[in-house]
Amino acid sequence: MKQIICLAFLVICFSNFTLAKISVEELLNKADRLYRSDSSHAIMEMKIITGNWERTTEMEVWSRGMEDTLIRILSPRKDKGIKTLKLGNQMWNYFPKINKVLKVPPSMMMSSWMGSDFTNDDLVKENTLSDDFDSKLQTHPTAEDELYFIVLTPKKHAVTVWGKISLSIRRHDYMPLKQVYYNERGEKKRVLEFREFQQMGGKMIPTVMEMSTLSKKSKTQIRYKSIHFNPTYSKNFFSFSQLRRK
Repeated sequence: MKQIICLAFLVICFSNFTLAKISVEELLNKADRLYRSDSSHAIMEMKIITGNWERTTEMEVWSRGMEDTLIRILSPRKDKGIKTLKLGNQMWNYFPKINKVLKVPPSMMMSSWMGSDFTNDDLVKENTLSDDFDSKLQTHPTAEDELYFIVLTPKKHAVTVWGKISLSIRRHDYMPLKQVYYNERGEKKRVLEFREFQQMGGKMIPTVMEMSTLSKKSKTQIRYKSIHFNPTYSKNFFSFSQLRRK
């Protein structure tokens, strides 16, 4: 789910172009829309693994463009019905047990979503790589013939905790392999890996994303069980009334 969000990510959906014919910025823009397209509807399974416990959550996710996202928890039973709505740069959570909608302040966007290694920003993809980061294509002597490497550094206006993000993409089919997050001191903090590339919803995508938080020795795996691209939604589908609807 980025980056629901995050997020995460980086598949280029057409193979008739090379980096010689397309800019890094265009690649990142297309990567931001990988799992979303003009609209999308997906069922996902999220498994959180720590040194002391494991938890699996199933969720349904709707999106429209880069602006609108609605997430509904399907299981486990104690979390069933919890929803997250993102409209533009704003985000709300609905908790059915208390029948309340609570706004997520900007200061909480980088906090954990549902106890996972993904942040609120990752899951709902508040920020886009091409908007918030300057990008540079680099070479790597040991894998120059197999991978492209992109290094992202935050723009002056960007609100982010990351000092740098590095990306590796397969040359022959533009599939993403790894996304590494560094703090402002250049220390590696998180690693996002992409695996199990399959045709799903008419696209070749990584159906598994795994985020590891190095300081906590924990990881969260998101597995796409199904995804459909470009469904049609009503004008008011992404709304507060939809948050409360059973």
